[in-house]
Order: sequence, then C-alpha cells, then structure tokens
Amino acid sequence: MFSAVLVIIQLAVTTIIGVYFFTQLRSQRRAQPAAKREGGKEMDKLLRLRSIRLSEPLSERVRPAAFEDIIGQQEGIKALKVLLHGPNPQHVLIYGPPGVGKTCAARLALESAKQSVGTPFRADAPFIEMDATCVRFDERAIADPLLGSVHDPIYQGAGPLGVQGIPQPKPGAVTRAHGGVLFLDEIGELHPTQMNKLLKVLEDRKVSFESAYYNPEDSAVPKYIHEIFKKGMPADFRLIGATTRGPDSIPPALRSRCMEIFFRALETDEVAQIAAGAAKRAGYDMAEAQASRVGRYASCGRDAVNIVQMSAGLAQIEGRRTIRAEDIEWVADASHFAPRPDQLACSTSEVGSVHGLAVYGSHQGAVMEIEAVAMPGTGKVTVTGIVEEEELGGEGHRMRRKSTARGSAENVATLLRILGYGAPNTDLHINFPGGMPVDGPSAGVAMAVAACSALTGVQADGETALTGEVSVRGDVKPVGGVPAKIEAAKRAGLKRVLIPRANWQERFENMGIQVRPIDKLEEAIALMLGNETQAHEHEEKILPMEPLAAQAAK
Repeated sequence: MFSAVLVIIQLAVTTIIGVYFFTQLRSQRRAQPAAKREGGKEMDKLLRLRSIRLSEPLSERVRPAAFEDIIGQQEGIKALKVLLHGPNPQHVLIYGPPGVGKTCAARLALESAKQSVGTPFRADAPFIEMDATCVRFDERAIADPLLGSVHDPIYQGAGPLGVQGIPQPKPGAVTRAHGGVLFLDEIGELHPTQMNKLLKVLEDRKVSFESAYYNPEDSAVPKYIHEIFKKGMPADFRLIGATTRGPDSIPPALRSRCMEIFFRALETDEVAQIAAGAAKRAGYDMAEAQASRVGRYASCGRDAVNIVQMSAGLAQIEGRRTIRAEDIEWVADASHFAPRPDQLACSTSEVGSVHGLAVYGSHQGAVMEIEAVAMPGTGKVTVTGIVEEEELGGEGHRMRRKSTARGSAENVATLLRILGYGAPNTDLHINFPGGMPVDGPSAGVAMAVAACSALTGVQADGETALTGEVSVRGDVKPVGGVPAKIEAAKRAGLKRVLIPRANWQERFENMGIQVRPIDKLEEAIALMLGNETQAHEHEEKILPMEPLAAQAAK
C-alpha cells in the first residue's frame, strides 16, 4: 500500500515538472518570433532614421583638408611635423585658442608622418580622437573608455564568460590608438586620477589590469585573458594633447613627458581670409571689404564661419546671393560680437608717452600705451591702470602680494633719482590706459623712459616700442614673449623695437622690423629721447652716458 502511494506521488511530481518545462518551451518558441518581430521593427526604425540626412553644415564644408588650408599657423604646423616625422616621434602638447585648427593640424600631421623616412607609423596607423571633458570616469573603474576596464562577473551583462566567473578586460582608447596617435582635446580638463594613470601608460606603453576574480591557475580562463593579465594590454601610441589653457594649468609630470608647441590667435586679415573662403563655399558673393569686416568682429575661424553662415541665411531670406555690410553688422549686433580694437599704434612723438609691449592670452603679443606726467609735489610715485595683484599659496594659507609691475615702478623712481632725473618736490604719475591687465616686470624700461620724458619735457620716439625689466642699477634684464611682442609691434606699424640683449636671436634680423638689443637703461633713454650718438657710445663702452638733466644744466 505504501509503495503504491509513493509511485503515485512520483508520477504526480514527474507530471508537474513535465508540464512546467513543456509550458516554458512553448513560451520560448512563442517569444522567439515575437523577439524577431520586435527586433525587425527596431531595425526598420533605425534604417529610416539613417535615411534622413540634413545638409552638411558650413563649418564641416570649410574644414581644412590640407596644411595649406590652416590659416596663420605655419610655425606651429612646422613644429608639429618636426616632432612627429622621422624615426622618433614625440608626445606633443598644443596650446592655443579655440577655432584655430589644432585638431585638423594633428590629424594631417599623422598622415604626413606616415610618409616620412624611417617612420614607425604604419600606413594603417589609427588616429583616435577623444574630448577629455566628456570622458566617462568613476572611481570604481567599472567603465573607463580612455584607459580600459575589467568587466567582472558580478556586473550585469558579463556574458557567457561572466557566468563561468571569468573577468573580461575591455580595451580603451589608448589600446585602440596602439601604433598611431591618441588625440585628447582639452586635455587640461582630464580627471586628475585619469591623468596619473595616463602618465603610467605613457611610461610603460601598456595598460595593466587587475581583478579580484582573476585566478592565474584556472584552466577555464581563455589564453588571451591570461596573456592580458600577465603582460598587459598593448598601448604604444603617441599622445597629442590640445588645450586652450596655459602651460601653468597642465601638470608638470605630463609637461615633462611632452614637447610643447603654441598655436597663436588669428589676426584680422587671416580671419577675413577664412571668411572669404567660407562665403565662396556657401555659394555667396562677398566683397573683400565685407570679409575684412567679418575679420574685425570674429576672433577665430569658427566665429568667422558662423558669421558668414548667418549672414548668408539673411541674404537667402531676402532673395539675394550677395552678403552685404549691413548683413554682417546685423549678425554682429544680434550675436553680440564685439569689434576688435584697432591694432595700429599712434607714431606721433609726445612728451611722457611711449609704446610698451605685453603678452596675453595664448602667447599673443600686444602694443601697450604707457603715459607719465610730472607735477609739483612731494616726490610721490603713483601707478594707475589695471595693475594686478597676485595671490599665492594653497588651501589654508594664502598670501597676497603687490604686483611686480607696481614694484617695477618703484624701482624706476629710485633709479631715475640715481641718474639725476626728477627732484624731491616732483610727483610722478604713471598710467596704463586702455584697460589691459598689467603684471610682470617687463614694462620696467618703458615706464622709466616715459617717466624720464615727462621729467625732462623731451618727446619720446613714437615709432619705437620697448620691453625689458630694469634693475635699480640700471641693467636691462631679459623678459618672456619677445618674439610675440616684436610681431605685435610690426603689426601696429612701428619701425623699431628695443629689447634686452639677453633676449636677442639672430632670426630677429629678418622679421621685417628693426630690432635693437640694449644692456642699460641709459641706452633706452638716449635712443628714445633723440640722443642716438650717446647710445652708440654707451653700447661700445667708450663713454658712459650723462643724464639729460645734467646736459640741460650745462
């Protein structure tokens, strides 16, 4: 009796299990056609989306296809080619403002490097481009599209290998760039942790992976995964990082591993050239004067293309194929484009007025007006204009110090008294008009000459610009950015530049403007205030220069 009951129970259990699996099998068979139908619908939807295409934006149509199409960056392109060509290509950091062609230049440089003699780049060397501001990153390293990550079995979607408990390394951009170039735009925005990991990859030329789920003795793990965990994932590439920041914002460890080059801001005529090309490709007529007008408002090639595209849209609405001046002005007003300041300097010689030189932004030179006035008083020196203060120190300890430009003005006042200029009852007011921020000691010589002109009543040369730090002993010390400053003086229509002798380079002789090195402040005073003979005598160390105040007394 008991055995009969047991048999009945077993039959009942077997029947239930059989019915369950039969039901599941039927459900799967029904689900498969449904899944196929659903997948087919989604594929049709995707194909319909792919069939819809808008017209190509003008910005893409005017994108440079050759080095010759990149306007105004000949020196930067030359440096980039030098660093990537040949048997030993280098890692590179490119500094420069937005919209001047850094990305296009990097892509073209790789294609050019593939043709160079002895190059390690193969014909199929990849160019992998990433924007560092958008790189996904999390501290747990679950996903890292830049360096790669390990897909551990506990994560959803681990697949068949994950079911078996096998971790799966996933390659990142550094591996996809293996044998080619990894271009990181806005590299200064990269997460600090990723930056440190990237430095390790640059050193080792491979990516090392770790996982608590990896067992080197597990024979079920595929051979290639053993190989990756033991020897790393290949990542032998050349890094080209681009940034609109300055060098000081890039970690020193990265800078020490890379060569640095600079792309400069575009000049008005260069932006006008880009605007003319954009109008031509858009199929609109634009006179040279209107292209120059675009160059006056746009600060880079991207801005120029945007202004042209919007102006062309306005012309199209009105049924025209010609872009007029009022179109450009309307766009500039609607989009709040401010006109660039006039770059031409006044070459009229005046008392107490000189042309100084400065560097701002992306290593861009500028002519800076400096004026001085002497008046009865108590010997006080006043400096006005935008003279910045500096803040030093980190969290918890900060110190503000007086601008080195202001300190330089005090040095100038002391030195002029030593040289015999001014009097205890004379106040001196030095001003930097125009709203340009001033810092650094490089305006020292210019301030001294302006002050000397104001104190003596002698006009300063209006066709000469000057730069250099001045010590309390009258020595002219070297400063930075001299090539950019010389270019700025040339663009401003000046005829001569005085620079510290320590900054002299032979190539300055062929820059289209007279460049004269000086050692002492007395040389600058003599040259700027019209005593060329004494400047030569001081330069040849035949006779020390006598202060102009003493000459006037004689």
